[in-house]
Amino acid sequence: MTIHDLAKAAKVSVSTVSKALNENGRMADDTRERIKRIAQEIGFRPNALARGLLSNRSFTVGLLTNDTYGRFTLPVMAGISEALVDHGVSVFLCAIEDDPALGKIHVDAMLDKQVDGIIATGKRIDRALPVDLTGLPVPVVYAFTQGAPDSVTLTSDDGHGGHLATEWLQRLGRKKLVHVTGPEDFSSVRDRSAAFRELAGQDAPILYGPWSEAWGHAAIEQIWSSGADRPDGIFCGNDQIARGVVDALRERGVTVPADVSVIGFDNWEIVAGQTRPPLTTVDMNLKELGREAGLMVLALAEGKTVEPGLRRLPCKLVVRQSCGGDGLLR
Repeated sequence: MTIHDLAKAAKVSVSTVSKALNENGRMADDTRERIKRIAQEIGFRPNALARGLLSNRSFTVGLLTNDTYGRFTLPVMAGISEALVDHGVSVFLCAIEDDPALGKIHVDAMLDKQVDGIIATGKRIDRALPVDLTGLPVPVVYAFTQGAPDSVTLTSDDGHGGHLATEWLQRLGRKKLVHVTGPEDFSSVRDRSAAFRELAGQDAPILYGPWSEAWGHAAIEQIWSSGADRPDGIFCGNDQIARGVVDALRERGVTVPADVSVIGFDNWEIVAGQTRPPLTTVDMNLKELGREAGLMVLALAEGKTVEPGLRRLPCKLVVRQSCGGDGLLR
């Protein structure tokens, strides 16, 4: 089926068909929708190469990441794809690990393919990818990784997430709060810890350690053997730490959530859902972050103005059984 076949079937001109399918030009909404419906009925597919030549675009976007495990990148990519699929734009992923040479190879390949833009993402917000993305002939948007100066950068609001978790524990009536979290040199750890102490008090205990279940388990051993007051609410820096905390409490005969409420961070469903009881946790809204990044790179590719700077997207609390208090949601 060609565009001429579609024009004949819709009883309009070829130029009218082109305007309807490309969402430009002036025409009645019902005419545009009728042409699109007929195109679908007769199986018409626009020639992607011809479309690209006419618009000077490839309708592809590159996603560059050093998060080879995919814990953060996969939900970001899902959001990007969801945002761009209706615009006829495809996304392809390049994993560069932490290898600058590999990063340059992938960037050069993206430019050779004439991508409309590049989205850079990674495994932490305060580290840049090991490849220079400044001065490229295509727009670059940074999502969940450190951006270049004067770039468009999106990240989750870790301080907001810390507030959500601490406020929820306090709404449940928990008075003796502890924060068990990751390494202090992570900016996300510092932001969450600052939010915790802002609400729980400047003397509220914070324990720093590795991002692991083993550390969560060890932290409970440290608290229980210290002789200090035992907490009735624990906010953990990620879901893995929280799972270790819950397991260690169970081993000591401490019931979650009757005796101690526990909250994690990340909403990594494979961990949160399999914790017993299932884990209340903070979701960083990575899919929404990816969606926003996709729309921004699309706008830049179309020549629209997007103000540079850092944008922090809010988090949300996902309430499961490790805290109790479901009635507070109603």
